[in-house]
Amino acid sequence: MPSRLDDINEQRKKTLQRLRGLGINPYPNRYPQTHTTQQAIAQLEETEARETPQRGKETEPVSVAGRITAMRKMGKSSFLDVRDVSGKIQLLLQNSNFNKDQQELFKDLDIGDIIGVEGKLLRTRTGEPTIAVGEFTLLSKSLQPLPEKWHGLSDTDKRYRQRYVDLIANNEVKEVFKVRSRVIASIRQFLDKRGFIEVETPVLHSSAGGALAAPFVTHHNALDQDLYLRIATELHLKRLIVGGFDKVYEIGRVFRNEGISTTHSPEYTLLESYEAYADYTDVMEMQEQMIYHICKQVLGTAEIKYGNNTIDLKPPWQRITLRDAVKEYGGIDYVSYPTAAGLREKMRSLNMEADTNKNWAKLVDELLKTYVRPKLIQPTIVFDYPASMSPLAKNKPGKERVVERFQAVAGGLEIDNAYSELNDPIEQRERFQEQMKDRHGDEEEQWTIDEDYLTALEYGMPPTGGLGVGIDRLVMLLTNQQSIREVILFPQLREKP
Repeated sequence: MPSRLDDINEQRKKTLQRLRGLGINPYPNRYPQTHTTQQAIAQLEETEARETPQRGKETEPVSVAGRITAMRKMGKSSFLDVRDVSGKIQLLLQNSNFNKDQQELFKDLDIGDIIGVEGKLLRTRTGEPTIAVGEFTLLSKSLQPLPEKWHGLSDTDKRYRQRYVDLIANNEVKEVFKVRSRVIASIRQFLDKRGFIEVETPVLHSSAGGALAAPFVTHHNALDQDLYLRIATELHLKRLIVGGFDKVYEIGRVFRNEGISTTHSPEYTLLESYEAYADYTDVMEMQEQMIYHICKQVLGTAEIKYGNNTIDLKPPWQRITLRDAVKEYGGIDYVSYPTAAGLREKMRSLNMEADTNKNWAKLVDELLKTYVRPKLIQPTIVFDYPASMSPLAKNKPGKERVVERFQAVAGGLEIDNAYSELNDPIEQRERFQEQMKDRHGDEEEQWTIDEDYLTALEYGMPPTGGLGVGIDRLVMLLTNQQSIREVILFPQLREKP
């Protein structure tokens, strides 16, 4: 039995046929706009400020286009709301301004249709900025009705699968993605001013390297070989440091064939930057300043709301070593338990989950994820990690098993990861080989050694500080979103049966 939505769709298709039968093109090629809705309102306000007209006095005509989101018919007059990317404006259509054919065309308009209008601006008696429409043009006939409560679409699955409907229905969603765009533009501005250059590196790699993650595998037909979708941009960017570019960065998609959660997506946007002759302390200062700059430029303040907390992103941020953080929040000094079996036993004695298949480094990482990060609400830099957790990071002088690495956490979210880059090719090879031996079939470890990267290091890479920022999580923090799917326009979803 056809549903109500099916009936509406069928009725609109009949209207479409009728319009075409009358020689009306319901999908014209273009429409000459002079203003967005908000520019039109601004023009009205400027005219009022300059001329102080009586209420109801008309101003210069404007041409605006947008989607009909509300219709209110009142006898021989009708009020419509039209929304474009900048906002909405009210339209006033009076039958006396149109001939019979135009009046009939108006009857065929539905909520969801996109129209273009031309007319003069005025304020109604209630003070509402309004376009008194002299001409209107149908620009796109909508065959699907908007959700009944278009201003409050709440079906999460539908919102993610049909993001276009979500953007039509929920203006606040559109605002999140406007902020995202401005955040990325602000990052570029900040790094460009510091002398970094933006580069592009391959998405398809012959080796899965640069991070501890399971890759996606594809096949290149012409080359007849399997390739990996990149899990990081790191190794190619550091090749550029070897080649003589002292400051480089890339903003791009990376792919990790792992679980999905409120903070993890199998494809996400990553900023990576590398600066020659710098170490992780230089990167700490830079990332604090960068995030502060972004927040002030995009939001106008360094204080943000995340969940029920107010977070101040103004530098300097608090700092704590990973060892001290795990001791303080997890109750374990992992240095006292140097084997996986010993650490696992200690965790279980405290009623913590300790997966038998996880090695020592992954158990420490689990302590960090479960017991430390959720407690770090104000921005905090957690630094100095075990070497076994960071195969690409340089040892801290005087501490053989500790590397110069940090992660920044705010609102319980890890937002970036950085270290002093290991540039000793012999030690790097040994780290890779040790990592391969310790993998034990764990898909989250990299699968192959990138021999060309090791060759690049043999040519000599200067001391380098590297930074990786998860753009999606940063946007989550700045827009107060609790799920990563809220800040990715088209998140990956399981196919419907």
